[in-house]
Amino acid sequence: MSFIYNIGIHILHFGLKCASLFNEKIKKGVVGRQNTFKVLESHLNSSDKTLWFHCASLGEYEQGLPVFKELRKQYKAHKIVLSFFSPSGYEIRKNSPVADIIVYLPLDSKSLAKRFVNIVNPELTIFVKYDIWPNFLNELKRRQLRAILISAAFRRNQSYFKFYGTELKRALFTFEHIFTQNETSKALLQSINYNKVTVSGDTRFDRVFSQLELDNSLSFIETFKDNKPCIVAGSTWPEDENLLINYINTCNHDHVKFIIAPHNIKASQINNIQDKLNVESILYSKKNDKQLNNARVFIIDTIGILSKIYSYADIAYVGGAMGHTGLHNTLEPAVFALPIIIGSNHKKFPEAKAMIDINGMFSVSNQKDFNTILNELIQNKEKRMSSGKNNGDYIKKNRGAVIQILDYLRI
Repeated sequence: MSFIYNIGIHILHFGLKCASLFNEKIKKGVVGRQNTFKVLESHLNSSDKTLWFHCASLGEYEQGLPVFKELRKQYKAHKIVLSFFSPSGYEIRKNSPVADIIVYLPLDSKSLAKRFVNIVNPELTIFVKYDIWPNFLNELKRRQLRAILISAAFRRNQSYFKFYGTELKRALFTFEHIFTQNETSKALLQSINYNKVTVSGDTRFDRVFSQLELDNSLSFIETFKDNKPCIVAGSTWPEDENLLINYINTCNHDHVKFIIAPHNIKASQINNIQDKLNVESILYSKKNDKQLNNARVFIIDTIGILSKIYSYADIAYVGGAMGHTGLHNTLEPAVFALPIIIGSNHKKFPEAKAMIDINGMFSVSNQKDFNTILNELIQNKEKRMSSGKNNGDYIKKNRGAVIQILDYLRI
């Protein structure tokens, strides 16, 4: 099985190189990986003490961040290496203050894994959620270097629990300890006789709760909102935007303001949204106070400020589940005690089910459903407030994963 896996890695390497000729995002990853060892060798020497944090992409980085921050404080004499597999993580967080060196993770061949670990030589390695690479982990294990997995979430249909998943299953046993999000994941690990496992919960709850401790003020959002009810639609895709545009163009709530923060901020997509709107709109990139006051719709054609924008919302809509791209982060608006509307394709997101069950979140599958629930939330303040409170309480209740992980590491 190891032979087949390693052949697969070489095929992946060739496939990514070919795909990079046609896809700019993949090209960034291919070029970035070519520079990884040069960056590491220029910033590290054999006498350095190091920690290594690895995340697949931006979502896993945000998930691991509260743990990373605490370890940054505790290991002040260490250099921290942060690696990403995906360009969508690296390109956005390549200047993160949580690490000294930020690189793309090389592909998981035996030779590259050996070279990487030989340079970094981390005292402690933390992988987040699911991005598990056998050759890297085997190399850490061979050198008796500590590695843990945090916020892990497993499903029965994953290869770890199938007859053909021997290599990946073996990789799980290289971890000194695994912290899972839920009891189901723990039971699945125990079914393959992995028992060094703790149900700590999801570190994302700690991450989003920390947002309440920050200064979330944005003067231009205050100017736009003008003390009026505000709907914030975050991380939207075309399927989501169609619902919103149809509603905005036909609704009778002239006093309501809308903020749309698309997932795709390419000019063509932004222009498409603005062209379809029959009401006055303004882009973040072209804002001024006078136009902000008069506009009904504010389109955020930038990244990095959505979590703060949610603090101004009265109702949130989170994109991704009207199509098949995957539901985006619903915990970010939930922490501000907001009622949340999402699409119907959310089965792989347990937090969505949990908030639906407590009547804090509402799933819609078509324009009629969307219009009905949004109208009700706008008109019924009592329902809006109670639904939002349910979500805020849900976030508070599920904090604590970071404390458990840090307590373990202090042993």
